[in-house]
Amino acid sequence: MKGKSEIRPMTVGVLGSGSWGTAIAALLAKKGHYVTMWSFEDQVVQDVLLKRENTKYLPGVLLPESLTITNSIPQAVSETEVVVSVSPSQFVENSVKVAAEFIDPDTLICSASKGIETTTLRRMDEIFRDNLSEEQFAGFSVLSGPSFAQEVAAELPTAVVVASEIADAATTIQNLFQTTYFRVYTGNDVIGVELAGALKNVIALAAGVGAGLGYGHNTMAALMTRGLAEMKRLGAAMGSDPATFAGLAGMGDLVLTCTGNLSRNRTVGYRLGSGESIEHIITDMSSVAEGVKTTESVYELSQRHSVEMPITQEVYKMLKLGGSPELALLNLMEREPTSEE
Repeated sequence: MKGKSEIRPMTVGVLGSGSWGTAIAALLAKKGHYVTMWSFEDQVVQDVLLKRENTKYLPGVLLPESLTITNSIPQAVSETEVVVSVSPSQFVENSVKVAAEFIDPDTLICSASKGIETTTLRRMDEIFRDNLSEEQFAGFSVLSGPSFAQEVAAELPTAVVVASEIADAATTIQNLFQTTYFRVYTGNDVIGVELAGALKNVIALAAGVGAGLGYGHNTMAALMTRGLAEMKRLGAAMGSDPATFAGLAGMGDLVLTCTGNLSRNRTVGYRLGSGESIEHIITDMSSVAEGVKTTESVYELSQRHSVEMPITQEVYKMLKLGGSPELALLNLMEREPTSEE
């Protein structure tokens, strides 16, 4: 039965070799699963094969000898029981289109990418649904939560959530990942978990801007709390459960990305608040900060669903219209007083 709970070693294909994809692949390989990780970068493939290290995206982490790496998507996904997609959200569809021909109907698909596709405003589950057969998409799940790749790779205690409309599928992915340092909870709100994982990156940009401007803990607390209110409003308009945003995928990941120095999105915001241009910041960073692209998508979704999202709007102005960080925070503070939702 598709999605039946399994504890035995499984064959897993991991699509994506950034820091998060590499950390996930290493976790699964160390647990005893048969893991093949796909990378589109030949240098990453060579480094892992020769040095057992992803020197570009996860330096200093020794990868298990049992972890296989390839630059061939068909090789990564063929005859696997689970495929975990961890590519940056804007590149997910490209890899799924290639993979679809080689994924068995009984293979479980789990998305661990956080973002919203820019041109079509689709969530990751919508992209997979559009590119897979009904049989391939059955049991689709999404994995999200507060989980810096470096800390997972260092085996520091971490908790995440996996959501699927099929309970057995969620349980299978839970058992696939669960270790003594990586705790996995299950849920069924795929839309909520998807949105929470994407939306929190926009608020993390704002929190970084506040830190870069030299503001204190009061400001951070206000941005996170009101940011969460924005996330819940859009989530409700798009059919998710508001309770999801109080959990690991929502509040948990929001706190992490707004306060943790390892957060790429907070770092981008911090540099913006410190006076750098977004063009220079993006050029200077080797890893993708999902929130930069996601901000545009979230802003467009807020307009489509007529949802008030003032923090998102100010971040959008900074990134797309060259707005002043100082003015952005002032605009938020000088809005018409209202009741708390």
